[in-house]
Amino acid sequence: MNANTVLKVAEVEKYYGNKGSLTKALDKISFSVEEGEFVGIMGASGSGKTTLLNCISTIDRVTSGKIIVDDKDITRLRGSHLNKFRREELGFIFQDFNLLDTLTAFENIALALTIQRVKPDQIQKRVETIAEQLGISSQLSKYPYQMSGGQKQRVACARAMITSPQLILADEPTGALDSKSARLLLENLQYMNRKLSATILMVTHDAFTASYADRILFIKDGKLFNELHKGADSRKEFFSRIIEVVTLLGGELNDVI
Repeated sequence: MNANTVLKVAEVEKYYGNKGSLTKALDKISFSVEEGEFVGIMGASGSGKTTLLNCISTIDRVTSGKIIVDDKDITRLRGSHLNKFRREELGFIFQDFNLLDTLTAFENIALALTIQRVKPDQIQKRVETIAEQLGISSQLSKYPYQMSGGQKQRVACARAMITSPQLILADEPTGALDSKSARLLLENLQYMNRKLSATILMVTHDAFTASYADRILFIKDGKLFNELHKGADSRKEFFSRIIEVVTLLGGELNDVI
């Protein structure tokens, strides 16, 4: 693995079911994500993209192959080692925010640091810093029900970033947002990637959302079908190229756009 490779997926297979009816969700998938990359994963429903994310996030186990994060083969981790890995190396951004209703924005963001037994004055400083960077300082004393969808999503971004994880995993992050909030969130992800050096892996079925990434992996029937690099393209040009590949992927176009 290169010194700057954060994630390496090697020959990963995932089967569901039993001998009578086996479904192959992932078929020998291999790719790497370098430090500081913003990578999107696209594919129609049933293509295996969510299964792949679940395996990387350790929610699901691979049938065979390896997933290496920061030089650790996470497919071998168990028990307290697995919990420690999730807590310290991964940040999560979910479609429905997953904020705790009984905690303020500050407490939601600080929770991961509290679990890590970081000192209270350090917690205060780190939460205030990330809140300022993401433009939510005025929301810190509010509860989730007092915030808009876009504000909640930014609190969720701050919570994902607060532990300085190796890798941030975003699962359909714009799925529950209106177009204005979605655009704001994507600009925040881009900011986290470019200015705060976050390495992001984002699963989406939406070409507009994907166009904010620097590289897209397309998955079809559990296999890597294609790969696009943004390069010097504008976001609009990249969006057009994504649409071309989506059309090639076939199937119901509405599935992926």
